[in-house]
Amino acid sequence: MRIDKYLKVSRIIKRRTVANEVCDAGKVMVNGKVVRASYDVKVDDVIEIDFGTRAIKVRVVSVQETVRKEDASAMYTSV
Repeated sequence: MRIDKYLKVSRIIKRRTVANEVCDAGKVMVNGKVVRASYDVKVDDVIEIDFGTRAIKVRVVSVQETVRKEDASAMYTSV
């Protein structure tokens, strides 16, 4: 699954277009490398997102195409 879609499905970022813009701005790193929106997310990847004033670092636990709102936080763990 593409990283922009993963960020949207897991509800880390609310809209896919915003996730795509964040990736294009170079503010998303996976395993220490800056990635584009087309990066293919795998289990155990560590995603770091720089939101300017704060940063988020999460580890991918599962990759699912669709997930309910209540279960979205189970797709990752905070690091």
